[in-house]
Amino acid sequence: MTTRIDTRFAELKKAGRSAFVTFVMAGDPDPATSLEIIKALPKAGADVIELGMPFTDPMADGPSIQAAGLRALKAGMTLKKTLELVRGFRKDDDATPIVLMGYYNPIYIYGVDKFLVDAKTAGVDGLIIVDLPPEEDDELCLPAMKAGLNFIRLATPTTDDKRLPAVLANTSGFVYYVAITGITGAAAADATAVSEAVTRIKRHTKLPVCVGFGIRTPENARAIASHANGAVVGTALVDALKNSLDAEGRATGKTVSAVAELTASLAQGVRGAQQAAE
Repeated sequence: MTTRIDTRFAELKKAGRSAFVTFVMAGDPDPATSLEIIKALPKAGADVIELGMPFTDPMADGPSIQAAGLRALKAGMTLKKTLELVRGFRKDDDATPIVLMGYYNPIYIYGVDKFLVDAKTAGVDGLIIVDLPPEEDDELCLPAMKAGLNFIRLATPTTDDKRLPAVLANTSGFVYYVAITGITGAAAADATAVSEAVTRIKRHTKLPVCVGFGIRTPENARAIASHANGAVVGTALVDALKNSLDAEGRATGKTVSAVAELTASLAQGVRGAQQAAE
């Protein structure tokens, strides 16, 4: 079964360029503004959208994304409302892939079977659940695949050749390579190290490899995209959003454009990688 993610990467491959994958937190700074931001992303050059599912204990996230999750929770965001957000986005856009990223706990509480049905109906294409290792595939990964959703796995600098086959066994859509050890937003990704890692992962899989963590500027994005099938940017966009808020942490007239403008310049960086590679 072909998902929007498979279709998008096939199109990009034909066009000879890497994907620009954006991450924003669902419901940050409030549900209505969040929907406007998500709608603005494809127009600004995002090829795939990762939507964070706000959670009270986000252990893999750095301070920026943690704060975004807390802003969203404070604004009343729930998993049910996150799915409503996707449904709202799908009214005008049936092509851009949407991946929900987060932790297993909210899904477990929601009920796995109900969640998968509701996510699929809302227009979700894939899941990245950072705290479910391959050993737990029966919990969510296999049911998600059965429901027609891609289950996207993280590989890290510490995932060795012995571990990789287990990580890749039930992965679909793309592989998300975490370019740095540690939390999101901590350091800059090194293009040479990324190039070697991507080559190594590709020996084990035919799936596209997208690289995230540590990409903040168009130059970073260009360097990474020239070695990978996609560059993922989250913290920089979340910071741009945060810097546009008023003193009370509420959206201003600049909030949507702040995220859209940075998205556009990063997208140019990713697209520039293809020209450099030609």
